Amino acid sequence: MPLRPNRPLPLATPAGVEVLTRILTQGPIPRVEIARRTGLSQAAVTKAVAPLIEAGFVTDQPVAVPGDDVGENRAELGIGRPVSPLTVVPDSISVIGLKVTPTDLIGVTTDFRAGIRAVRHQPVTDTSAEAVLKRLVDLAKELIETLDDPLDPAGPLIGIGVAVSGDVDARGGVVRDSPFMGWRDVPVAALLTEQLDVPVVVTNDVRALTVAEHWFGVGVDADSFAVVTIGSGVGCGLYINGEVVSGAYGVSGELGHLPLAPGDLVCTCGRRGCVETVASSDAILARVRETTGRRELDLSGAIELAHSGDEHAREAFDRAGEVIGSALAAMVNLVGPDLVVIAGEGVADYDLYDQRMRQTFSEHAFGAAGDCRLMLRSHTFDDWARGAAATVIRSYVRAEPPLTR
Repeated sequence: MPLRPNRPLPLATPAGVEVLTRILTQGPIPRVEIARRTGLSQAAVTKAVAPLIEAGFVTDQPVAVPGDDVGENRAELGIGRPVSPLTVVPDSISVIGLKVTPTDLIGVTTDFRAGIRAVRHQPVTDTSAEAVLKRLVDLAKELIETLDDPLDPAGPLIGIGVAVSGDVDARGGVVRDSPFMGWRDVPVAALLTEQLDVPVVVTNDVRALTVAEHWFGVGVDADSFAVVTIGSGVGCGLYINGEVVSGAYGVSGELGHLPLAPGDLVCTCGRRGCVETVASSDAILARVRETTGRRELDLSGAIELAHSGDEHAREAFDRAGEVIGSALAAMVNLVGPDLVVIAGEGVADYDLYDQRMRQTFSEHAFGAAGDCRLMLRSHTFDDWARGAAATVIRSYVRAEPPLTR
């Protein structure tokens, strides 16, 4: 059972990994700029790039540099002289990303730059690990078939990423505890690899989304940032000191389980007073149903009721905004990111708790931590699956397990 990708990268040194990472996340980029940003000599950059170009992973794109726009590089490049920025060849590889939820399985195929090529959704009627894994295998096979389209040829498949909520041992490929799915100690990577004969990377879903933002989104040029997701749960991914934080035990950024809510509220994790007991979409809906007596309401109905000015519905969203604001302040005070991206399916009702959230954040953020930017960024479930694919791309470039075993 091969665990190596069928198209290995010709990366012999850490410098090669660093150079390819720059090209992938910041390209098209000239050799001289890679040298400036990495501290490598131009000769070292050229040496690292040569085998990547020869193998078809990277290419030159000659462009003329307008004299007025060259700026500080004019002396190095020469006015009007062409430079050859380097960029990855998107179709040199393909990746599959899978997102698991209690109601749906979402799958995408992507290219080397995590650009989505194909999307497939499947409903979930049985959340048991056995049933879901069987459906994941079927979904992956369906996506693999799309890679053979002669009218839209794709690169060879190098791996499959799976994103699941909860406590995930990414190194072992095991979902240790996923309250939403009701899973404990499920060896997802081993079971899927056995069925599909392709390397499988399993990770926490919010961390996967953070990797995608780090390599291909708002985090490309950020020194530090956090991704906070609001929906059926409340999650947080952290990018600090040049790395997406995994934690010593594979757990980090569990914003939804900070004990900032009333202690009489029981969380899906079994503990009391978690942020999720007030701020998740499920908690908000439960509160609106309770205070209005309208048990038939769904979330869209609760949002509509709040927008119409119903005081009970507004109170539920205000309460959520206050707890989220406190949680954000606690996180920013502890780790000090310069940007927080607020994402997830719950941002559809963001306007209902935005003011209270920002007010509470300002009240509790310490000193200059209050200058941290809060940015709204809408995400679909397709983006979560893309995040799973991004984790494979990162492991592939960095030669991390299981893509090197």
